[in-house]
Amino acid sequence: MSVLATIDWVFIALYFVIILGIAWWVIRQQSDTSDDYFLAGRNLGWFVVGASIFASNIGSEHLVGLAGSGATDGVAMAHYELQAWCLLVLGWVLAPFYMRSKVFTMPEFLERRFSPTARWVLSIISLIAYVLTKVAVGIFAGGIVFGVLVPEISFMGLDSFWIGSILMILLTGLYTVLGGLKAVAYTEAIQTVILILGAVLVTIYGLDALGGWGELRRIAGSEMFNLWKPLVPEGVEGTWAPVLTEDRMAWYFNSNYPWVGMLFCAPIIGLWYWCTDQYIVQRMLGSASLTEARRGSIAAAFFKLLPVFIFIIPGIITFALAMSGKIDAITETMVDSNGELITVNAQQAFPLLVATVLPAGIRGIVVAGLLAALMSSLAGVFNASSTLFTMDLYSKFKPDVSEKTLVRVGRIATGVMVVIGLLWIPVIQGSRGLYDYLQSVQGYLAPPIFVVFFFGIFNKRLNAKGALSALIVGFGLGLFRLAIDTPVMLTEGFAYEEGSIFWIINNTFFQYYSLFIFLVSAATMLIVSYASEAPDYSKISGLTFGTVTAEHKAETKSSYTRGDVIISVLVVVLIFLAYIYFNG
Repeated sequence: MSVLATIDWVFIALYFVIILGIAWWVIRQQSDTSDDYFLAGRNLGWFVVGASIFASNIGSEHLVGLAGSGATDGVAMAHYELQAWCLLVLGWVLAPFYMRSKVFTMPEFLERRFSPTARWVLSIISLIAYVLTKVAVGIFAGGIVFGVLVPEISFMGLDSFWIGSILMILLTGLYTVLGGLKAVAYTEAIQTVILILGAVLVTIYGLDALGGWGELRRIAGSEMFNLWKPLVPEGVEGTWAPVLTEDRMAWYFNSNYPWVGMLFCAPIIGLWYWCTDQYIVQRMLGSASLTEARRGSIAAAFFKLLPVFIFIIPGIITFALAMSGKIDAITETMVDSNGELITVNAQQAFPLLVATVLPAGIRGIVVAGLLAALMSSLAGVFNASSTLFTMDLYSKFKPDVSEKTLVRVGRIATGVMVVIGLLWIPVIQGSRGLYDYLQSVQGYLAPPIFVVFFFGIFNKRLNAKGALSALIVGFGLGLFRLAIDTPVMLTEGFAYEEGSIFWIINNTFFQYYSLFIFLVSAATMLIVSYASEAPDYSKISGLTFGTVTAEHKAETKSSYTRGDVIISVLVVVLIFLAYIYFNG
């Protein structure tokens, strides 16, 4: 039976009218040029940039996966969500290089810095990464939300999960394919407001149903609010050496998210995602100026402080409600006959809270916020994928095609990515959890990309041969781990022979394997670069710190004010305070 009342559907319908109305207004005003379609005419203001970055990031993996991780592991995943400082690195460190280069894509920047081959390799890696993570995860999460809120829907043998997944594609694709980045960015600005409002309401009503913050801390326990507290499995002595358990190899202390991995691996993934991923940086590339780009990044950093409180905390609230038995529907779904949490059902935590604690009308607003998050993240990856394929691959093979042809090819590329993403959903269904799946795949693919961008910008001596070697070796190691993990996720009961090399690799904690890829990629880039000729520094002028001219420095200095600095410092202080609070 549907948990949505008539008034809820009215609010949801109103949301779609607003979103499609804005999209239609944008579509009518734009021309069929690649600059307008892929980068919004490079005319976006700071608030639209910041809100668009936030809305693109806060999507399915947060509504379903992050809240689910809150229910199972408490604030452990807050390490990833407190990476807002990475957006400050984007705005203050990398934005001048990106905006100065006038590129369409991140792979195109690598071509300017290194070589055309590096551009093609990164484009292919990025497209594969989007299929394995953002496209499929977004579709999968949409299905989960629909399955909880309208479970009775079925059509031609398809249940509510698949109907919800398909509807998310069609509704999002409608304005993404037609309107390009400008339609995506402006609708995301509105969706950000709706999303934050909805998530705040869920937190407030959830705490009220439970009995307040003190009751939450009492039921959940201090361990769920501690980012660093040792969580040693039963029967395992606390140690700083790698310990191989039946679940995974982990360097204890912390059985699910070891602090060593969080401390050293999370920043690598965070800087890759926020500073080099086309999905995020494309919004900044559409800014009207360097000033707008930097301020948009700062605004996004402020927004990024919210997920810990509006997604992880609701997940913990759902856990506490389940364990307390205060809401039967939550307890029946989340707890087994032995009183233990059903981990696989934890992914339903956020939509379950929406379905059970919110009154009619408010529920409709929040569901609109859920849909806003799901649609914005999908819209962002659709647009980024089409940009990568069209500008980095197709235009290289067909350099003389018209602007209209480029736009048409971009729209076709979006459709192909969606179909591939649908086919990958069964793999995600077999994983431990949505957020775990997402972070592990990103952990395998991110390190070599992080290395070539950051090492390449900070060290002018590194050359194209070193960058290409690092990308190929690092990407190969990541695909190797995915090839080993996939049979375990896909096939129920499948396991490698205990003690075998494949078993050891499969059970090695993903963050440790990610750090291994990083170290190998970094060593490869440095060794190969210094063993071969130095690059022509005149060709990379302004693309590295070592080749920045006095004119470039003056341009950068004039692009910010004291207020920009003060607000950035405030973001860092708030992150520091959050770490202090979540310390038991």
